Amino acid sequence: MLQQPIFEDEPSSQIWLQGSSLEADSNILVSLTSAGEVRSVFISNQGVQEIVAAQLVDAAPEPQGVATQQKYVRVKKVMSFSGYALAISLMVFAGLSFTGNVKARIVLTGSMAPAISTGDVIVTMPITRKAPQVDDVIAYQAKRFNGENVAVFSHRIIGGDIENGFIVKGDANKSPDPQKPKADDILGVVFFVIPFIGNLLTPKALFLLVPSFFGIWLILDAMRNVE
Repeated sequence: MLQQPIFEDEPSSQIWLQGSSLEADSNILVSLTSAGEVRSVFISNQGVQEIVAAQLVDAAPEPQGVATQQKYVRVKKVMSFSGYALAISLMVFAGLSFTGNVKARIVLTGSMAPAISTGDVIVTMPITRKAPQVDDVIAYQAKRFNGENVAVFSHRIIGGDIENGFIVKGDANKSPDPQKPKADDILGVVFFVIPFIGNLLTPKALFLLVPSFFGIWLILDAMRNVE
């Protein structure tokens, strides 16, 4: 007869086991309920140990394919949310662009690195809505000395004023631009930069992206149909 307290904090709780000893692989789980509280002990040839009974209960295995289906559902939700967010953003941007409130341009050189890199997209606002100031980055129409248009530059204002012309300079350039853009030359003030996305809008990148998106769609469709 083996007599031993069940719980160390309650010496009066006793357990009796009939027999001289337990087999080497014998295990007993005892659960007691009192006033809505459940306490359990695990009895083995190593002694008595209080445990949480749920720790010894194995969860039922998931049916084959359930985990894959759940992953697909999560991926689908993320992609759906991303798609809706992108669609709404494009609609808002299209509306603002149509009204002339904002314009987007792809940066083709690294003259403004590291603040703005090649392939970034800058979003500008007309000077009628945002007055250019020193330290702002502006997009302006660069011209030759004979007045012929050359290209659109996006450089930072480091001095001057809108009446006499701003002194502008690329952050990565050693000297200011020879032209001092005035109000008629300024196409907008940069207020937002989208990194890298311009690299995906070239014909070569689009040629690679379209098949990639189609491939992703096929993979997701295959995951959805897993039995």
